[in-house]
Amino acid sequence: MRILVADDDPINRRLLQASLVGWDYEVILARDGEEAWNILLREDAPKLAILDWMMPGMDGTEICRKVRKRNVTFYTYILLLTANFRKADIIAGLEAGADDYLTKPFERNELRARLRTGRRILELQEQLHSFTDALQFQLANDPLTGTLSRAAILETMRIELIRCQRERTTVGILMADLDHFKQVNDTYGHLTGDTVLREVAKRMRSAVRPYDAVGRYGGEEFLIIAPGCDTPAAMSRAEGIRDAVGKEPVDTPEGMVPVTLSLGVTVGEGDKPAEVEGLLRTADAALYEAKNRGRNQVVVSTPSKDVIAKSSEESMPRGKLHS
Repeated sequence: MRILVADDDPINRRLLQASLVGWDYEVILARDGEEAWNILLREDAPKLAILDWMMPGMDGTEICRKVRKRNVTFYTYILLLTANFRKADIIAGLEAGADDYLTKPFERNELRARLRTGRRILELQEQLHSFTDALQFQLANDPLTGTLSRAAILETMRIELIRCQRERTTVGILMADLDHFKQVNDTYGHLTGDTVLREVAKRMRSAVRPYDAVGRYGGEEFLIIAPGCDTPAAMSRAEGIRDAVGKEPVDTPEGMVPVTLSLGVTVGEGDKPAEVEGLLRTADAALYEAKNRGRNQVVVSTPSKDVIAKSSEESMPRGKLHS
């Protein structure tokens, strides 16, 4: 592990360096507080630091305060060296942000033990960060298809609509649904159905741009957000996705399973007020219409054509139509 040693006394620096190198630390030396602070500002700054309390330019407690004010994701564990034995001074150092302290002259074994404590805390923090990152990934991604989760794709849509309004651009909203997917599950089983969903998601991702977003909206239904797409561009994007999904059957352990996709498309426009729910309703209405017209096709609608959604809901229940 890398460790910063900041002390204006060259003899103390050499003594500390000799001990730390013997304990397998990679030592970075600083001769005063300013140099130590500049080292801690680096992207690759050591996460463990031994700071002398009294140094020219900037003392150890001032460095502690500046470190704790920084908004960074990693933690710096600071051990403060001090010749002050008064309890009030020690408390002041800890309140400034030091994690531990050691009074001079110190014993090597005591220093080693305190550094071990610091290393354990930093290792626990690394484990916590890894766990948090894994948890955030699970929350943001659908575990079956690898696409964004419902919550994540809706948040992406909200962000892109805000950008669309701010920059006066457009954003394509594509609602896609696998045709007759219930028959796939009934005929081949749910494990095969899962295989089909994974392959369909893979084909969809390959058919969009790197900055488009694909998310599993629910069941066999997907939502695609295409920034910068006006109506013709969104229609073209949807046709490309439909073609990529249906161009050939999906190879499964139960055999080749043919798949097709229906899509409903709408567009959010920066010069017109639009909300997430309204655009989703419009895209869903267009998807209903694609199903009504025979499936395996793309239908475009606009937020003003709510009559499509109403007539579709009145003519056929949602569960029967989305299949």
